[in-house]
Amino acid sequence: MTTRSEPSILHLDLDAFFAAVEQRDKPSLRGRPVIVGGLGPRGVVSTASYEARVFGVRSAMPMSEARARCRHAAFLARRFDAYRKVSTVVMDQLRALSPLVEPLSLDEAFVDLAAGEHPDLSPGGVRAVGERLRTTIHARTRITASVGAASSKTLAKIASEQAKPDGLMVIEPGTELDVLHPLGVRALPGVGPATAARVARLGVRTVGDLARIAEGELVDLLGEAHGRSLFRLAHGLDGRAVSSDRASKSISVEDTFDRDITDRALLAGLTRRLAEKVADRLVRSGHSARTITLKVRLHDFTTLSRSATLPGPTDDARSISRLAVQLLDEVDTAGGIRLLGVGVSGLSDWVQDDLFSAAEGSEQPPTDDADDADEGDEGDEGDDAGDLDAAVHSAGRWVPGMDVVHARLGPGWVWGSGLGRVTVRFETADTPPGPVRTFAADDPELSGVSHLQEAD
Repeated sequence: MTTRSEPSILHLDLDAFFAAVEQRDKPSLRGRPVIVGGLGPRGVVSTASYEARVFGVRSAMPMSEARARCRHAAFLARRFDAYRKVSTVVMDQLRALSPLVEPLSLDEAFVDLAAGEHPDLSPGGVRAVGERLRTTIHARTRITASVGAASSKTLAKIASEQAKPDGLMVIEPGTELDVLHPLGVRALPGVGPATAARVARLGVRTVGDLARIAEGELVDLLGEAHGRSLFRLAHGLDGRAVSSDRASKSISVEDTFDRDITDRALLAGLTRRLAEKVADRLVRSGHSARTITLKVRLHDFTTLSRSATLPGPTDDARSISRLAVQLLDEVDTAGGIRLLGVGVSGLSDWVQDDLFSAAEGSEQPPTDDADDADEGDEGDEGDDAGDLDAAVHSAGRWVPGMDVVHARLGPGWVWGSGLGRVTVRFETADTPPGPVRTFAADDPELSGVSHLQEAD
């Protein structure tokens, strides 16, 4: 059924990751509902703690709905610096197991144990590896992880989902279909709401139902590639390899606005700012890019993308900004823009500068690669949202959850702010729950210490 005879593909997923880091670093929030995400009127939930999930709060839910469902939760902005530090520790532990690690996000990755030095890849041996990994990660980060292992990537991910939270599941070879077929069809990769609705016309509710549909019928319904892929997955056939070069195929930054923006000059300025952030990340990562993409979500939630490809790779902020603004000129903004994003792809580790100095005065436009509408999720974003820490401070805005330090009272975090005041709870991951104090928002003894990143 699968290409392997041992459960040597491991999938790790950190439990309620952003919220778990916040509860670790803020002792007063341990055991309480915590919701992390965009705090503006159009913000969406990035992560909800398990205490908040009891009330029906889920990732990608509008923050307004999350507040209605769980009013007593702590609502916090995201701290990507803190999350990256934990992620780095975890990924280092995974790379100690095998040179083949495929990160999917800050908190999730596949590992090919067969590429590492593991003499025993029997179900028992793999289980021992998984338990040691979970123990080590918790000891070093104080964050829990769920781990699944199986003979394919699909089954390994399903195993980690079933092990949540803070568990381990190894699917033994030969039992894959016993685990797979009772599951809802959306457990398979590539099956979202639209595909699930289409196969439901054939009476398909579970993966087992899908496995009983002829391959040709699925191809007729879903198209050649998608139909054949789902047919194979429904029968436990997944030969996809763990790929260690998955990371850094693209870089993107986006912002969701509290109100629809129609002013083209303002939109152009925001586009340039996003493009500069993308260019900065390119430089810091040692990459350059050929394709620049502008993402726009209109007032009616229609999402458009416009892409163009340059004659050679660049990491120059001016080139990226200029092209991104040109792409913006192709979009009708009269009805208002609620989200704006700039991304780059086609990454290289070299820059051909002379192409761009020549292109400055060239009348030949870059090639247009895409002009498509898509159905983006409201919470869709790159691995990094835009770093708004400078904007937070320049506006005198103290965002709930952000790290601060007081000259006399030491480190803490913003509990809340408004009416020219900011309330801080003074505690850290290594202290008991601390006292709460309120200061003037412009108190010279209080300063922020983190680079807060927020897109919504």
